[in-house]
Amino acid sequence: MLQPQAVIFDIGNVLIGWQPEQFYDARIGAEQRARFMAEVPMHAANLAIDAGAPFRETIYGLAEAHPEWDQQIRWWHDDWLQMIQPVIPWSVALLRALRAKGVPVFALTNFGSETFRIALAEFDFLNEFDRAYVSGDLAVIKPDPAIYRIVEQDCALAPGRLLFVDDRADNIAAAQACGWGGHVFDGPEGWARRLVAEDLLTETEAGL
Repeated sequence: MLQPQAVIFDIGNVLIGWQPEQFYDARIGAEQRARFMAEVPMHAANLAIDAGAPFRETIYGLAEAHPEWDQQIRWWHDDWLQMIQPVIPWSVALLRALRAKGVPVFALTNFGSETFRIALAEFDFLNEFDRAYVSGDLAVIKPDPAIYRIVEQDCALAPGRLLFVDDRADNIAAAQACGWGGHVFDGPEGWARRLVAEDLLTETEAGL
């Protein structure tokens, strides 16, 4: 297998936590949250935002359609930064270690255009990618093969030279079907060891 020439990071649950259920559990309890999520299609709305729908209009429109959950729905917009937590420091350190070695580092993320700009202002390391491929800007979301082809065409690297890390197995499977290398993220240590195995970082550089 050829050594990767660029490393591609997903963001949610790889560099920053993304567990909205935990946010709601802390505010309204697990039982109430389960009922809320069963009655209101929050994740479907979020997927629409990731595909390019406007952030505030989508969430506030949903609140108008479900007035009994008005406040809870609006939290998804008004308190969104509290949902995308916490930063995963070791993953950020790996991103920076790769850059220090001169390895191109890209982002490929299902993220709304507006929410990504909010995140850029909050998390400095998101500005450090050589290129960021954001689904809301591209109007296509993982694991649609089209989004992987967009990356290939734009970066002009062969699929076999790309190594992609994502917390979702379906997104990795789609990347591998396109010929990319893939790693399903289940914690930063395993990802660090993969980067060492690919001869992209030494153990010391990877924090091992």
